[in-house]
Amino acid sequence: MGGKVKLLLDTHALLWWLTDAPELSAKARAAIANERNRILVSAASAWELATKHRLGKLEQASEALFRFNELLTADGFEHLPVNYLHAIKAGAYASENRDPFDRMLAAQSELEAAMLVTCDPAFRDLGTKTLW
Repeated sequence: MGGKVKLLLDTHALLWWLTDAPELSAKARAAIANERNRILVSAASAWELATKHRLGKLEQASEALFRFNELLTADGFEHLPVNYLHAIKAGAYASENRDPFDRMLAAQSELEAAMLVTCDPAFRDLGTKTLW
C-alpha cells in the first residue's frame, strides 16, 4: 500500500493491536503502524467492547476500555463518532447480517471512504472494502 490510506479498525483488529496479539495479520499490523495512514476508530467499537466485556466475553478488553481515549491518542488514532447518516446507512443494508456493530462499521467504512481492517467474512455480504 503506497501513499496515504484511510483505515477504519474493526473491533477485533483494534483489540488485537492494543494487546499486541499474534492474531493480527502482518499486513494489517504494517498498515496500522504506517504513520502515513489515517487510522479511525468508531464509537461503535467502544460500545461493542463495553458490551462484550460486560457479558464476560472479552475479559482481555478491560484495560482497553478503561484507557480507551488514552490508548487511541497515544497511537495517533482518530475517534469516529456515529452520526445519523451512518445510522441510516447501517439500517438500510439489505444484508441478512443482524449484528448492529458490523452494520455500523460497514456503513462508516463506506460513507467515510475508509478501508475496514478486519478478518470477519461477514463484511463480504455488506460489500465492504477490507484489508487483512
